[in-house]
Amino acid sequence: MSTYFPSRDQFTPAHCDITFNRMGYGAMQLAGPHVWGPPKHRAAAVAVLRTAIELGINHIDTSDFYGPHVTNQIICEALHPYRDELTIVTKIGFKRGDDQSWLPAASAQELRDAVHDNLRNLKLDVLDVVNLRAPGVAGPDGSSLAAALDTMLRLKQEGLIRHIGLSNVDMQQLTEAQQITDIVCVQNQYNLAHRGDDAMIDTLAAQGIAYVPFFPLGGFTPLQSDVLTQVAARLQAQPMQVALAWLLQRAPNILVIPGTSSVAHLHDNVAAGALRLDEAALVALNSM
Repeated sequence: MSTYFPSRDQFTPAHCDITFNRMGYGAMQLAGPHVWGPPKHRAAAVAVLRTAIELGINHIDTSDFYGPHVTNQIICEALHPYRDELTIVTKIGFKRGDDQSWLPAASAQELRDAVHDNLRNLKLDVLDVVNLRAPGVAGPDGSSLAAALDTMLRLKQEGLIRHIGLSNVDMQQLTEAQQITDIVCVQNQYNLAHRGDDAMIDTLAAQGIAYVPFFPLGGFTPLQSDVLTQVAARLQAQPMQVALAWLLQRAPNILVIPGTSSVAHLHDNVAAGALRLDEAALVALNSM
């Protein structure tokens, strides 16, 4: 594979003045096991973030409920004061229970507190993009987002949020949200083995709205497939690089945010941007 320069592969969403390099970084794995507590090697986490910026990544996905607080504090330690071209995208709408559970937290006060937690731990005066993480632990639950979005609009009017996105939503929720405010991005689960959002991706592409797959490499259960392995072997690449390349070729509005706590793995992920899948590879992968 040739050298990949993220700045040569960009997307600017509609209703947004931010240009994203399509290869981003997801910071969830910087926290401890099960996204709880501090990492075993904090210096390694700092090194990953600094290397990501050196490699040309200008888009970091995070949340203050990762840790909780830990991931944002590490981002601040590693990168503050932030480069002008760096965009930190965060999400609100959930919190962590003392038993490490993931709990919806979308009352007006909870959302407001979450925004201030992100601002404080990232040492920012305003958040460029905030995704509302809709209820539903196993996937979208179809509930109305109107009340939560009303709170987010108030926070936007107060100058604490610049752009609003959504996470963990279905088409009905997206349509409702777009009737209330401009949406610049949607972050849902999507990868080679989990393609329930195909129609949504095409709709968003036509609208010029970014789609950001979480768990692009399978998440806590990494993607495994004989087809993926065979395609990777033929292309002399790693299976996870092929999975990322497939996402980048799936639609021009897709931004990928693979996470890792390893500098070596980060280099591999970024290099995947240079991998071009031929027709035979695409046919095989699309048949999975």
